[in-house]
Amino acid sequence: MLETGIKHTQEIIVTEDLTADKIGSGKLPVYATPQMIALAENTASDSVAPYLAEGEGTVGTLVNIRHVSATPVGMKVRCETTLAEIDRKRLVFSVEVYDEAGLIGEGTHERFIIQNEKFMAKTEAKKQQNG
Repeated sequence: MLETGIKHTQEIIVTEDLTADKIGSGKLPVYATPQMIALAENTASDSVAPYLAEGEGTVGTLVNIRHVSATPVGMKVRCETTLAEIDRKRLVFSVEVYDEAGLIGEGTHERFIIQNEKFMAKTEAKKQQNG
């Protein structure tokens, strides 16, 4: 059953491919903010996936995460999410991200529960509107 308090953790090692200079979000070889946000979204999504009905998924709709400390290549990064609020199909997660030296990011992330096929059909229909 989907309920507040669901926690999930994921870890990665920062590689060159995850740096700001490599992905174009900055000029330095440090863990990129967009990569940290992607890790937070993935961690939150994975945390609730086992509780969803068949054919359901979640999509990210809001990210409010501060990147408070830089992380060099080679360090381990750990993301922890907690499902803090459920409002019908809206899910709000608290997010904390750490490297081996301490906190590097924190904030909230919002996702909505969707029907995968219906969502994709509506999305693909956009092509017809502009064709």
